[in-house]
Amino acid sequence: MREVAFTAICDACVLYPAPLRDLLLRLGGKGLYRAKWTREIDEEWKRNLLCNRKDLTRDQLDRLSKLMEAAIPDALVSGYEYFRESLELPDPDDVHVLAAAIACNAQVIVTFNLRDFPLSVLQGFSVTALHPDEFIMELWRQDRAGVLEAAADMRRSLKRSRFTAVEFVECILRQGLPMTANALRDYTVLI
Repeated sequence: MREVAFTAICDACVLYPAPLRDLLLRLGGKGLYRAKWTREIDEEWKRNLLCNRKDLTRDQLDRLSKLMEAAIPDALVSGYEYFRESLELPDPDDVHVLAAAIACNAQVIVTFNLRDFPLSVLQGFSVTALHPDEFIMELWRQDRAGVLEAAADMRRSLKRSRFTAVEFVECILRQGLPMTANALRDYTVLI
């Protein structure tokens, strides 16, 4: 197991899309970072997914949550409620994410909603909000082989939709990860 450099809270918006969730969890499972989330974050992505995907059931998503917790046993953050009362963000519904980051000493919040986590607020807690593409590229700079290994594992595990390496990179691009897709494109022979 690698020595993990930092802790990151995964916001609900990055756990919502299955391919991005899978990649982030695999990167955490490889020890490239300490992946964290809360029950509240877990409920938020599932609630939104159930609203948009009528073909999915609550039981299916709850089973997926259990698999996520099994893959990253120490991922769930608790005891963050204490911090909520003193925090203000542009979207009050995101306060719980920052509170969780503070509670577990996370250095990063991985989110698409960067405007909801202004630097002026976060820097007081030594936390940075990063777009998932920037976040994965930071992991790439630290451990390219580890990111490639996680991507290769992910592609190999896809049972329902068999992707070629090129199709897999296109899937990553569709997740809103152009830098990551571009980096992986040069290594398709390895994934």
